Amino acid sequence: MTIPATATMAHTPAAAADFQDRYFRSALGRFPTGVTIITAEHPETHVPLGLTISSFSSVSLDPPLVLWTLTHSAASRLAFLALDRYVIHVLSASQVNLARRFARGSHAERFAGLALGRAPNGTLMLEDPRCAAWFECCNTQHHDAGDHTIFVGQVEHCHYQPKAPLIYHAGDFDLTPASEPLSRN
Repeated sequence: MTIPATATMAHTPAAAADFQDRYFRSALGRFPTGVTIITAEHPETHVPLGLTISSFSSVSLDPPLVLWTLTHSAASRLAFLALDRYVIHVLSASQVNLARRFARGSHAERFAGLALGRAPNGTLMLEDPRCAAWFECCNTQHHDAGDHTIFVGQVEHCHYQPKAPLIYHAGDFDLTPASEPLSRN
């Protein structure tokens, strides 16, 4: 039987989780991920927006698509839903402090004193030569999934350089995950 790619599967509902949120977060933390910063300008006020995201993944080569997720409780979620474009910066191992900076505080505090530039289509981006890569994306799709929104971007421009990536693992930044969790929790 062939199932079309857009078909909705009929199945029994998922069973309730048999674990607590904290345990689930710890289990997810066993999977190391790269670290990115997403930048853009607010669609109405043109104030810089930026945040640290570790939920980034490639989706497709043709067309070139990537995804990232944002919690529904994020203050900037509605602005990101309305944006035409954003830039995803893949951080290198030397950018731990930048990752921490964009994970907290106001957007004004995150951008204070940083050099900013424009991607080829005019999207606000960090002018930081330490980034391992960047992707200028057209904000093509978004889907609500649980307590997050999945953003799908079509990559219009990208650049990379051979730099070691910043890795997030077990609740902390770590280049070579140890056999024991390094989480501060």
